Amino acid sequence: MQRKAARWIQALIALLVVASLSSVAEAATLEIVPSASEARYRVREQLAGYNFPNDAVGTTRSISGTITFDAQGRLVAGSKVTVDLRTLMSDEAKRDNYLRANTLTTASFPYAELVPREVRGLPFPLPASGHASVKILGDLTVRGVTRPTTWDGTAEFQGRAVRLQVRTAFKFGDFELTQPRIFRVLSIEDLIRLEVDLTLRQAS
Repeated sequence: MQRKAARWIQALIALLVVASLSSVAEAATLEIVPSASEARYRVREQLAGYNFPNDAVGTTRSISGTITFDAQGRLVAGSKVTVDLRTLMSDEAKRDNYLRANTLTTASFPYAELVPREVRGLPFPLPASGHASVKILGDLTVRGVTRPTTWDGTAEFQGRAVRLQVRTAFKFGDFELTQPRIFRVLSIEDLIRLEVDLTLRQAS
C-alpha cells in the first residue's frame, strides 16, 4: 500500500514538473524592431492664408521596448514601450523646435512611455499567420503626467513577427500640455491623435 502511494506521489510530481516546463515554454517575449516601427502624432491646425484645415504630423522611429506574456497570455510586469520625443520631426522645423522647447519640454522629459496593462482580442499562443482586432489598455506617461489610455487597432501575424497598428486620442489638458501658439497658425484643435505602428519579433 505504501509503495502504491509512493508511486502515485512520484507520478503526480512528474506531471507537475512537465506542466511547469510546458508553461515556461509557452510564454512569449516580443521585442520591438525600431527600424520597422514608427510613432506619429496628428493635430489639426488652421494656417493663415489657407481656406481649409491641415494636419500637422510628426513622426519618429526611435521606439524601444518589450512586451512579455505568461503562459496564459497575460501581460507580465516590466512590459513597456518607450518613444524618444526629442526625435519627433514634422515638415516644419520651427514647429518641431517649439514643441520640444515649450509643449513637451523634452530637455526635462525626453521620453513618452506606455505601460500596457491588458491586451484584449490577441489570440494566445500567438499564431504564425492571420489578423486580429485588438484593444490595449495601458498607462501612458507624457511630460511626467501618467494617465490611463485605450488603444484600438489590429495585429497581423507573420511567422515569429507581429505587426501591431494601434491608435488613441486625447486632449492637451489631459496630460497638462499647453496648446501651441505658433506664427502663421490661426488655430489648433484641442485633440492629439497618436498612431503607433510596431513590428515586434519573438525573442529566441
